[in-house]
Amino acid sequence: MLSEKVDPTRHPFNVEALRGLDLELRSSVTFFVGENGSGKSTLLEAVAQCCGFNVQGGGRDHQAQTSDNRDDLASALRLSWLPKATDGFFMRAESFFNFASYIDQVSTLQRYGGRRLHEQSHGESFLALFVNRFGRGIYILDEPEAALSPQRQLAFLKVIHDLEATGQAQFLIASHSPILLAYPKATLLSLDGGPIHEIAYADTEHYKLTKEFLDSPERFFKHLFEKPNDEAES
Repeated sequence: MLSEKVDPTRHPFNVEALRGLDLELRSSVTFFVGENGSGKSTLLEAVAQCCGFNVQGGGRDHQAQTSDNRDDLASALRLSWLPKATDGFFMRAESFFNFASYIDQVSTLQRYGGRRLHEQSHGESFLALFVNRFGRGIYILDEPEAALSPQRQLAFLKVIHDLEATGQAQFLIASHSPILLAYPKATLLSLDGGPIHEIAYADTEHYKLTKEFLDSPERFFKHLFEKPNDEAES
């Protein structure tokens, strides 16, 4: 990160996890985990801009109307690869509808399974993108589980595995899904509680909370739905 472009009093540099970024990504599959507002999406968007991807989603060949200006974090970041990534894709669940509309206008759809994304369910269109569009390159995905059922999340893990096995694909994924985070040998980086740090799957709040809930949902319901003392006595 270029120190001269960092103002620690301004967003996003005042987000604790994004101060003084210096990351080495040694795994082909890296997950970024953390609570809402921890900086996951901000970081992935900045990396996507540095890769030349459209901030609304897409690859280098997708030029939907957006500002040409990089945001503050992207301007401060310096990335390097070995070997250098020349292709890839940035997917953000929140703007996927706009991306699908853009593809309907400009694409023959051959790289998307030959069927309009808007003619499929949200989950089907996500999976069609993953299966047909992804190949060699770097894939930056912001909460891809948003539209995927548990069964389709498992199908997505198979897509990751098949592409990773070629040795020519790298995934950077922000996720809250305990299913996706369980991917074997993935690196998990937490943005909670200070600088970005590696964390074991079983130590993530996503895993612990989900397991505790599935083990005893009644205990959670009792706590969540318990009436305040004054209300209970009235």
